[in-house]
Amino acid sequence: MARISKKENKNIYWQAREAMGLSREAASELLETIPPERIERIENEKFSPHPDEVLLMAERYKKPMLCNYYCSQQCPIGMEYVPEIKIKDLSQIVLEMLASLNSMQRQTNRLIDIAADGVIDNDELRDFIQIQQELEHISITVETLQLWAEQMLATGKINMEHYNELTGK
Repeated sequence: MARISKKENKNIYWQAREAMGLSREAASELLETIPPERIERIENEKFSPHPDEVLLMAERYKKPMLCNYYCSQQCPIGMEYVPEIKIKDLSQIVLEMLASLNSMQRQTNRLIDIAADGVIDNDELRDFIQIQQELEHISITVETLQLWAEQMLATGKINMEHYNELTGK
């Protein structure tokens, strides 16, 4: 079992490694292609991880959220286009999704009115922006559900073999 560091403000990669109970040396063996010195530099934010290293850590540490963190917080393109997703309980995700879908159901006719002529007039813009924001919230909630499922699969709380069988993977 690895010694747990007393350092405050550990980054997400450090926390993920420690959650597995691994020293940097043991993590390096698990990751196979990342030496302990590089792990230390990534964890102390002296170097940014490469995308392939994040994919490997996400898989081996059983923390798929590392990929979303990297894309939303460290990748220049992702920082512009990928929202950060926070893991939530399934019940909270489902309730947020239902609330957003109910809201969109009420706004569907307004969206049809706005889109009918192919132009968004100044008097339609406020409603269009609100609808756009609600759709973005639905998108983030869908991504949150996907990340939750990936975490459950990674940790064995959902049977991966049966899941893959049902999804045709």
